Amino acid sequence: MKRIKQQIVLLTMTAALTSVAAADASDQRAQYLDNKGDRIEQRLDNKGDRIESRLDNKGDRIDNRLDRKSERAAANGKEKRAAHLDRKGDRIDNRLDRKGARIDRKLDRKGQKVDRRMDRRSARVGS
Repeated sequence: MKRIKQQIVLLTMTAALTSVAAADASDQRAQYLDNKGDRIEQRLDNKGDRIESRLDNKGDRIDNRLDRKSERAAANGKEKRAAHLDRKGDRIDNRLDRKGARIDRKLDRKGQKVDRRMDRRSARVGS
């Protein structure tokens, strides 16, 4: 009889320790998933910023080059050609700026979507 009581006490203690360890592992997994979502969101945000910056710089370079051509054309008396080159440079610069902003917004939305998904998973695992 004494032996059975000892086994029951031992099993009860083991079950309590196991549940504490499982809860700790669950909290660690939830924290890992939450951090993973944040890392992915940050990576996509940085990527969008780099692309937007690169396209913006490219548009500025093209616009500056066409502005120089426009100035040469104006100096040679070709006003219509100068105006055309100036408008063309502005058009290209604006188009590349819009394209970079659109890509950046798309990657930001994608990162936020992934972060929300990881947050939901971590909430499920944590509970």
